[in-house]
Amino acid sequence: MAWRNPWYDPGKAHHTPDGFRNPEEELRSPGDLQRWRRERKAAGLPYPPALGYDGFTREWWQQADLSGSDEAVWWLGHASLLFRTEGQYTLIDPVLSSRASPVSFFGPKRKTPSPLALEQLSSLACVLISHSHYDHLDRPTIKKILRRFPDVTFIVPLGLEPWFRRLGARNVTQLDWWETTQAGGLAVHAVPARHWSMRTPFDRNRSLWCGWVIKSDTLSFWFTGDSGYTENLLEIPRRLGPFNLAALPVGAYAPEWFMRGQHMNPTAAVSLHRVLGEPVSIPVHWGVFELADESLDEPPAMLAEAMCIAKMDKRRFCAWRIGEKRSLNKLSQE
Repeated sequence: MAWRNPWYDPGKAHHTPDGFRNPEEELRSPGDLQRWRRERKAAGLPYPPALGYDGFTREWWQQADLSGSDEAVWWLGHASLLFRTEGQYTLIDPVLSSRASPVSFFGPKRKTPSPLALEQLSSLACVLISHSHYDHLDRPTIKKILRRFPDVTFIVPLGLEPWFRRLGARNVTQLDWWETTQAGGLAVHAVPARHWSMRTPFDRNRSLWCGWVIKSDTLSFWFTGDSGYTENLLEIPRRLGPFNLAALPVGAYAPEWFMRGQHMNPTAAVSLHRVLGEPVSIPVHWGVFELADESLDEPPAMLAEAMCIAKMDKRRFCAWRIGEKRSLNKLSQE
């Protein structure tokens, strides 16, 4: 019997009887994946960073320092973030393993080390997962989290709760776009993104993908998750803004003809940063895995160039070092 979407709501444009979809038109054609793989292999892409991988790590990586008690955010590389608010920790899309893959011996390998060990965390209130791809939902990391923090709350998009229950998670909340829950003293809103989901050849788009908006008395934060640029994203700041912090993706965009429907390039991210009113923005989705054709060191250079062309304050949207910390108490001063 064909799988049917148990969460199907015919009144929602992103729902289908057999899964979920983007409201926007599909920009890929049959055969595009094979074409990209052929062209990538023929050109030998991606190229190593200009300083080599060791040089890139020396320039862009540091161990995460969790000392102090101030409210803060750490970028942990790729799309992984750590928050400390009201003395409690929240992780977003934690991927601390050596590969973004279903197996330990094959698939995209880390080019920079993880800046954080779970043993550094004295507690963990909440984990947010944006979608099911292996570079955002890492089974070994989730298993380690559950062993260390069995009562942690997971907040996930529709369709992922069963996956977490099978691993033994006790507290799982799954949300559709525009739904809200409370966790760790925070209001957490699931918001739209232009992307897709898949972990096996048989479950494409059977779970939803999303971004997250996190609210507290002092924080108004938008994590876009993986998303191509679309005017539909602007509904998020209209409903839930303004934001004093954002995490905007700037990597895995090359080649444009293949990636633009699912990932933003730095220029698109800068345009979104401007629309948001230029909050402090963390460039994410770069620096760890080679998932597309650009080199690891291309996104920060392109971001700096795009900000210069846009004539905006580069300090408010510039590349962070992996493992870098910023105080949330000083957002208004930056």
